[in-house]
Amino acid sequence: MTARLLDGEVVAARIRSQVAQGVSGLAAHGVTVGLGTILVGDDVPSARYVEMKHRDSAEVGIASIHEHLPADVSQGELDSVIARFNSDPDVHAYLVQLPLPPALDESAALLAVDPTKDVDGLHPVNLGRLVMGWPGPLPCTPAGIVELLHAYDVPVEGRHVVIVGRGITIGRPLALLMASKGPGLNAAVTVVHTGVPDLAEHVRRADIVVAAAGRAGLVTAQMVKPGAAVVGAGTSWSGRKLLSDVDEEVAEVAGWITPRLGGVGPMTRAQLLRNALQAAERCYAADRAG
Repeated sequence: MTARLLDGEVVAARIRSQVAQGVSGLAAHGVTVGLGTILVGDDVPSARYVEMKHRDSAEVGIASIHEHLPADVSQGELDSVIARFNSDPDVHAYLVQLPLPPALDESAALLAVDPTKDVDGLHPVNLGRLVMGWPGPLPCTPAGIVELLHAYDVPVEGRHVVIVGRGITIGRPLALLMASKGPGLNAAVTVVHTGVPDLAEHVRRADIVVAAAGRAGLVTAQMVKPGAAVVGAGTSWSGRKLLSDVDEEVAEVAGWITPRLGGVGPMTRAQLLRNALQAAERCYAADRAG
């Protein structure tokens, strides 16, 4: 068996096209969608990721508002920039790029973000909305993974999903989302991690496996049920090479699989743009109603 490729680049391009139409629609009413980024220090992967977000924004007509702060910035100075973004009407949604330098309090910075402008969907208020099943910005990578599965007609409802990894950006919110009551969701979800001694046995029972632990080659072909869908959401670096949590030989067993490059990453960035557009649409609707 050779797995069908879950090509995130193709699906993300469709999402960007939809976002561009929405951005154009708001522009017709005099609204320019604004996506902000706050980058602290000179971490190369972070800087590259922010650059990609700005490139994606330009492609769909979203204005970029960027603040690059030095690594030795104080907590108070960072808080002032966050407060400025919160009050700036031109910034409809934004993010504080992580990781921050060790001297800064990441939790305090993230809590200071206005939840209505939280483009990552990871503010505690928005995660609480996900728990309650209320509308709000969805975490980008989990939402992107679900849409990628739907785009390739991978059955989710009633299926057994095993998520390897319990991180706040992917594992935990993805479990909440996929177990939610709604069309294309309603899965039976098991969350495991690298500290589980019988990890392989859990993975082997899954119809859908999402590897999000950040450990290269963690999920092997021997661990995967034939025909299962396998999503490599976790990555790590070996020198300059980006490695997936999913071993390449899994493609010979799985029914669907994400590529090492061009799978989940493009979907995450596309969902970020969608969240920015939706934040602008909510703001415009509130202004009209008020």
